[in-house]
Amino acid sequence: MNYEQARFNMIEQQIRPWEVLDSQVLALLALVRREDFVPPACKALAFVDMEIPLPPQNNPSQCMLAPKVEARLLQDLSVQKHEKVLEIGTGSGYMTALLAHRAQQVITLEIEPALAETARRNLQKAGIYNAEVRLADGAANLAETVSDNGPLRGPFDVIVLSGSVAEVPPSLLDLLKVGGRLSAIVGYEPMMRATLITRVGKESFRTAQAWDTVAPRLLNFPEPSKFTF
Repeated sequence: MNYEQARFNMIEQQIRPWEVLDSQVLALLALVRREDFVPPACKALAFVDMEIPLPPQNNPSQCMLAPKVEARLLQDLSVQKHEKVLEIGTGSGYMTALLAHRAQQVITLEIEPALAETARRNLQKAGIYNAEVRLADGAANLAETVSDNGPLRGPFDVIVLSGSVAEVPPSLLDLLKVGGRLSAIVGYEPMMRATLITRVGKESFRTAQAWDTVAPRLLNFPEPSKFTF
């Protein structure tokens, strides 16, 4: 398989048509080897417009998001070199690697021990040394969470949820700096909204929902009732 041609096709045929036009994001997608972050049995699917399940496959929500979704989330966040990023849902570490290339530091949380270890290996092989994978439940009250590497210390410039939630917990918003951004895919099937929340003051936030998609749920986040009376 010609990986470079497949990567080029992914960028030109999937990602550009999805309004990802930031030249720095496109250059980064050409640089980071997505095929090194997929399970070995799925290498032929590395550049396909689909979610890729991750082992251990005891929960179907554990997957790599489709390339165009990851690319557009990255573009929306506009991560800067001086910024500190928190990612929830490490998976194989591919999105972590993209974020690390743009940020000063990335702390990423993964609830599945085997996946956390796989991500650490993948990032090390890719030469990423400013990303720290922690074994922790991202749905917990992170201000009070002690992971395998000690307490989580915010605030953060950027928070990324690499999966969907029914709603964004206020405890996550509390971890944002003023001027910080949180990206999450929010809502219910059959259509969710890519949501970008910016903290504009100590107690004030601005929310934008620019595009629709669907993504698997992150584990353990609450599912409020969809019905109101």
